[in-house]
Amino acid sequence: MSSFAASHLSPSYPDRAAWGTAPKLRAWQQEAFDLYFRREPRDFLTVATPGAGKTTYALRIASELLARGTVQRVTIVTPTEHLKRQWADAAGRVGIAIDPEFKNSQGATSRDYTGVAVTYAQVSMHPALHRSRTEYRRTLVIFDEIHHAGDAKSWGDGVREAFEPAARRLALTGTPFRSDTNPIPFVTYAEDGEGVRRSVSDYSYGYAPALADGVVRPVIFLAYAGEMRWRTRAGDEITATLGTPLTKDQLGQAWRAALDPKGDWIRQVLRAADRRLAEVRRGVPDAGAMVIATDHETARAYARHLRAITGEGATVVLSDDPGASDKIKQFSASEERWLVAVRMVSEGVDIPRLAVGVYATSVSTPLFFAQAVGRFVRARRRGETASVFLPSVPTLMGLAGEMEAERDHVLDRKLPEEGLDDFLVEEAQQKKDNPDVLGDELPFETVEASATFDRVLFDGGEFGTAAAPGSPEEEDFLGLPGLLEPDQVAVLLRKHQAEQQAARRRQAAEPRPEPVLSPHEEIAALRKELNGLVGAWNHRTGQPHGVIHAELRRSCGGPAIAQATAEQIRQRIETIRKWANQRSR
Repeated sequence: MSSFAASHLSPSYPDRAAWGTAPKLRAWQQEAFDLYFRREPRDFLTVATPGAGKTTYALRIASELLARGTVQRVTIVTPTEHLKRQWADAAGRVGIAIDPEFKNSQGATSRDYTGVAVTYAQVSMHPALHRSRTEYRRTLVIFDEIHHAGDAKSWGDGVREAFEPAARRLALTGTPFRSDTNPIPFVTYAEDGEGVRRSVSDYSYGYAPALADGVVRPVIFLAYAGEMRWRTRAGDEITATLGTPLTKDQLGQAWRAALDPKGDWIRQVLRAADRRLAEVRRGVPDAGAMVIATDHETARAYARHLRAITGEGATVVLSDDPGASDKIKQFSASEERWLVAVRMVSEGVDIPRLAVGVYATSVSTPLFFAQAVGRFVRARRRGETASVFLPSVPTLMGLAGEMEAERDHVLDRKLPEEGLDDFLVEEAQQKKDNPDVLGDELPFETVEASATFDRVLFDGGEFGTAAAPGSPEEEDFLGLPGLLEPDQVAVLLRKHQAEQQAARRRQAAEPRPEPVLSPHEEIAALRKELNGLVGAWNHRTGQPHGVIHAELRRSCGGPAIAQATAEQIRQRIETIRKWANQRSR
């Protein structure tokens, strides 16, 4: 191993670094690094869960290849402009000068740089230029989130043409699956037992092993249901309860009402999330939180809610804002509490101090959800936990419960897989002036939207029972310490679950005082009871209702039931019960 590489990022063995952000490689990074140089491949696909440290690993390989003279230049291809700068900053810290401002119109960059960072879109616009640069010097190409190379035929073709002559290609992804069947360039596919071609990684490091190593944080999902009422374009008012079985249209509209900034649901959830953030900051003083919004208007409205709740402003990052990268960088280096982003989360926001999230968007693809949650799981020290608040929607609940599931990119899929094709993740980087469409596309007005705490999802289990916002039951979960090992989280959740269930059993067992009725309510209840008994006697004897009532009057005395007193009606109830007992003997 060269002294050049070691001087920048020393290996971890025999002192393995399974977690943290020390310059030593983490155990998985060292293992993947060793595997890479044992094979000396031209193409290598590394799949590692968001937050695991793919950038550090890739730059370690780049340092070694440069030091050995295997390559002379490095080209880094990213999904977004923001990530170009993020990669350049990280490369600069390990002695690799990368130009993130390289433009196709330049043709060449300064000799001060060892390489450039470009976007997939930039490559697709002039693949011949990038091919020429790749052929001119032996080049290592690092593909960040390689699944984006299949986003469109032009992107895939451009990447293939531009980098086919590369000396080495290192592909990285945290989510190696797509909603379509476009093949990803330079990725190997192999048939499974059913003849379906699936992507094959050279090294894989999923969320489950990363959690066991302490590389990522455990995620606590806090789901909120609630009563929604909205008015349709025809003027009809509809009520539905989020968190109960609903039709597809009802669910879409109830979800839309919940996210509406005019309703109370989002305000109550933001207040709960801020309460959770306050608890986390007891152990992690610089912990931050982010709301993932659907469009510019709601993002600004959410920011106003947060100011009213916290007394502090929130940083708002809009996808078409030219200053978005600077805002993200400033927020990352600050101790501010809240960031509101318009779906710029797939790979565009890398802020390790984010520990609390509010999933306030209607996007429900596994790819987007995994990338969104990935913004909160990067561990900096042992014991940090991530908390993500979300609507109690079946699709999201299912994705939250499958955090540890690993997927491959599948070709030959005849029909779209449910939940994989409803939105394209690249929309997260596009301008969003209007809300995502959910249910009714025509005018829709939220009348009322209130939240109730539904449950907590963690490590495949569900905890808690329905509770009102601000209740002691909700507080049990919002008040979990911010520094806990995964097994400690599970123990506390089970403890709170057991305590709440015991309290409910005690409450159910306690004798409840009979409600005090007003005179008219008492008489109405007695009349209802008597009419029910008369109906039952009619079924048994075949006597008409009127005949039965007349016989009761002759036996007990008094006027017709409409003029009878409460006591007179009780006598008739007692009499007809006696008849029933005598007949049954």
